[in-house]
Amino acid sequence: MDIKENIISSWVMIKRSKARSFLTMLGIIIGVMAVIVVMSVGKGAESLILNQVKSMGSNLIGVLPGASEEDGPPASAMGIVDTSLKYEDGEEIIKKGCDCISALTMYVSGNDIINYEDNKISTNFNGTTASYINVEDTQVETGRFFTYEEEKGVAKVAVLGSEVKEKLFGDQDPSGRRIRIKKTNFLIIGVMKERGISGFQNQDDQIFVPISTAQKLLLGIDHISLMRAKVDNDQNIDKAMDSITWILRDRHNIEPEDLNDFTIASMAQGLEALSSITSALRLFLVAVAGIALVVGGFGIMNIMLASVQERTREIGLRKAVGAKSIHITMQFLIESCLITFLGGVIGIILGILISILTAKIVQSLGYNWDLIITWFSVLLGTGVSIGIGLVFGIIPAHRASKLDPIEALRYE
Repeated sequence: MDIKENIISSWVMIKRSKARSFLTMLGIIIGVMAVIVVMSVGKGAESLILNQVKSMGSNLIGVLPGASEEDGPPASAMGIVDTSLKYEDGEEIIKKGCDCISALTMYVSGNDIINYEDNKISTNFNGTTASYINVEDTQVETGRFFTYEEEKGVAKVAVLGSEVKEKLFGDQDPSGRRIRIKKTNFLIIGVMKERGISGFQNQDDQIFVPISTAQKLLLGIDHISLMRAKVDNDQNIDKAMDSITWILRDRHNIEPEDLNDFTIASMAQGLEALSSITSALRLFLVAVAGIALVVGGFGIMNIMLASVQERTREIGLRKAVGAKSIHITMQFLIESCLITFLGGVIGIILGILISILTAKIVQSLGYNWDLIITWFSVLLGTGVSIGIGLVFGIIPAHRASKLDPIEALRYE
């Protein structure tokens, strides 16, 4: 019997027991589907993270208060308050930093109920500097942003994010109106252009006030939570980081042998770290999904062993009319591979459909999620399913080929 006849015969056997064949395939379907989905979702999540970071600019340098751990970020990144960075530190960097630092902005933030007449919403307020729009590459849609003089003078002015404006004022122009934040009235002077989600934060659901106002009137602090410097060219990132490090160590009176009390990092370093983390996580998830394939393989082996037992008389009859052991082995191996191949194809189709659906759902929520389905994942699913059919079909095929024809014909 040639391979074509074996395939036809195997297909007839699969159709004869549709329910059992489907249950046999189920483990392979789930396993292959999981591999496709995990690899696609992993790539999509990686693209989301990298796109969010890139959207903030690859030529940015971030400075956080507190020393960084050897294997992790500084404590301030986890929400722990550290007061080592001051407004004056940023001003000193602007004055004495290298020429490659084109702009620098500083941040403090909080959350409160914002009141306008009878309307109330809970949102974030950011205390920042007048250079915010230069560092973040954003624009004011209507009105204006606050000035350096207002930043220094504790001015009670505010610029609304586009989403905050819609919630509080709808289609009305809010310029010249007043809102209340923490019992302080603020004059609205502008509305920011819509930005969407950037850096995992909704940039439109925020209110911007001068940093001195946020520190003294809203938060009661004298430190800052973050600096962000914009470098004129990616090639000057290291030069700018060295310049900032030198200035801050000098201002904080840090001895040469002591560690920094701040953490400085570029977006390029963040991208590299995030890429390594997401790649490791994706491989781990693929390995977990592979367990389903192994479980499916054992299921196939058990079903094929049961099939050998059920078809003992058929095997004996074939051997009696001249079939050799290799023919019996090939028949059961091809049947096993055909079952796993069909399961793999169904798993690939379902995996692609689920990946597309996941991408559409995430994209509809406003995230920059790329749909990535690689040929490698499809070929991997196909190859693994066939390989499992071969590996786990060997034992049943071997057992069938070793049956004695006379004993097999007597089997009831």
